[in-house]
Amino acid sequence: MSNPSLRIGLLGGSFNPAHGGHLHISIEALKRLGLDQVWWLVSPQNPLKPIEGMAPYAERFASAKEVTAGERRIIVSDFEHHAGLHFTYATLRALKKRYPHIQFVWIMGADNLAGFHRWQRWRQIARMVPMAIFDRAPFSHTALHTKAAIALKNLRLKETDIAGLANHPGRWVYILLRRHSASSTEIRQQQKRN
Repeated sequence: MSNPSLRIGLLGGSFNPAHGGHLHISIEALKRLGLDQVWWLVSPQNPLKPIEGMAPYAERFASAKEVTAGERRIIVSDFEHHAGLHFTYATLRALKKRYPHIQFVWIMGADNLAGFHRWQRWRQIARMVPMAIFDRAPFSHTALHTKAAIALKNLRLKETDIAGLANHPGRWVYILLRRHSASSTEIRQQQKRN
């Protein structure tokens, strides 16, 4: 996991549960951004989400492993769990310290861009690593008009310039793609109904 020439995409989340939508954007990130791997950082507990309704960590980690089975370039990581980290800023600092020569790219959906200004030290996160934000309904239009997107608009690259994104910390791109309908919230609601 420590090859210094790697370009690694980081997809953080609760994965409550993991699903095909996470896999879809990971595969697209591998292709479009020229990444070597995508690491799924399964969060012990997202500080912005309630504990109630959150499946146990082991269950969420197992669901991520199940969804990525057979995808050798997608690695499910318990880095945050073992390091006792809950905030993206701290996770990125720790990863960059441990792997100083790896080029990291933060991957997230448009729903996370919509609330990015609520993340601890979000402006520093945006300067630490390049970010790839993937379109996700119903946030397609609103995400680009939120506090963080407006504050960072001068750092946005055009989608046609994303090939070298990993080389540009502090830059970000909004990527349109065929949408995947899966949603962790809807999966949990369906499980309750069944």
